[in-house]
Amino acid sequence: MLVLPQELMQSQATACLRMLVQGLRSQTGSDAVVDASGLSRFDSSALAVLLEFRREALAMGKKFSIRSLPSRLADLAKLYGIDELLSSAAPTLVK
Repeated sequence: MLVLPQELMQSQATACLRMLVQGLRSQTGSDAVVDASGLSRFDSSALAVLLEFRREALAMGKKFSIRSLPSRLADLAKLYGIDELLSSAAPTLVK
């Protein structure tokens, strides 16, 4: 399981995505699970990171899911109309 940092703002997005993709490439399983339980400060860049990570995971043939996505971020995804891209693969989306 890969873990999002406590803070994920635009200035950290590129580094966070790089870290997630690097972690994904080092995993041997068929699941790409992101734990967002520690994420407490974020902007819409967090959604961009999750969407790009999802794309990378699916391109590698892995199942994508998110655990414990903060409800405020889930609401933001719904506002932008991308909640289904995140929730369709993630039954544990919101904590």
